[in-house]
Amino acid sequence: MITYHELREISPSKARELLRKVLAKQGGDVSKTALMLSISRPTVRRARDGELEDRSKRPHHSPTKTASHVEKLIVQEAKRTGFRYRRLAGYLQRKLSLGFPEDTVKAVLKRNGVKKKTRKTANARRRPLYDYEALMPFQEMQLDTKHILDKDALPAEVYAHIQHYNLPLFEWNIIDVATRIRFTAYSHELSAVFGLMFLSFVLLWLRAHNVRGPLRIRLDNGAEFCRGSLQKLQQCNDYLSWFDASLHPIPPGAKHLQAIVENSHRADDECFLMIHAERCTSTDQFLIKAQQWQDTWNCYRPSYGINMHGLTPEEKLKTSKTIIQSHVLQFPVLLMENMLISLGAFTASLKLLKAGKYVPTKCPSQYNGTILF
Repeated sequence: MITYHELREISPSKARELLRKVLAKQGGDVSKTALMLSISRPTVRRARDGELEDRSKRPHHSPTKTASHVEKLIVQEAKRTGFRYRRLAGYLQRKLSLGFPEDTVKAVLKRNGVKKKTRKTANARRRPLYDYEALMPFQEMQLDTKHILDKDALPAEVYAHIQHYNLPLFEWNIIDVATRIRFTAYSHELSAVFGLMFLSFVLLWLRAHNVRGPLRIRLDNGAEFCRGSLQKLQQCNDYLSWFDASLHPIPPGAKHLQAIVENSHRADDECFLMIHAERCTSTDQFLIKAQQWQDTWNCYRPSYGINMHGLTPEEKLKTSKTIIQSHVLQFPVLLMENMLISLGAFTASLKLLKAGKYVPTKCPSQYNGTILF
């Protein structure tokens, strides 16, 4: 026969209903009912006079409890961004200056039933992409472009803001594997011309700052580069041989070989675009914020990637003890359309100079003061 305590573990309300039936058969005698069910008389009285369900054990006064409006904000941002407690705590600190312990954010998400988004990954053994211990700065680099509007990494209102104010839609990145130093440019359009211009400018910048030795650049098969064409790849490598550099495309579908630059794009979403894009109403403002983000990445943001040990890219470059100048970190964030205008104006000036008709003029209005070099 099941006892009162065993029944109560299954259902408190059913246990109290049983107790009330026994109490009624005993003519309301509390002592006999308690003796029959092997419980105390106060238990019988509580079941007789109280409700069937257990009372809430929540305290009446919780001075350290997170305020309801703050808790609502945390839940709202969690659903908007898709972040879990650790990334969400950092995001709230960076964007709203709200410092919450990770455990507090975790408890709020659990209390409000915010579920974790799962992602399927290949069950493969992890293998390093490079021999990181032997790498020298700028010996191996990864090149990629990011279409800012192509995925759902950002909230919908951020995408709408970028389109409304006609902010740049494409991001160009080259990142050094050994130090995680990164060079960035933006554009409104995706073009193979921009790809070659960006690559040339970065290589010139590296050689001007005492970077020696051959440069290997890993990239995907995007249309802005070689697009899987061996002929285009050969032409690009013939041109890049002047810089002692070479391109090495990855096989189709092997995006894990671009993991370092792809992870930097995730940091762009979380630490830059998601926070600062909505604060920019013009391309000029966007480029200023982008320059500040690149400076933060290169000089102040610690990296915990393989062989980085929590150092910033600047600190990692110093530990390599090379003759590379530290000014290499101060790469100007470019808008490729402006760079193309500058290149065209420079070419036209050379032609006039050769013809003896060159007259210095003011900066064209198209520049709009956004060229940073």
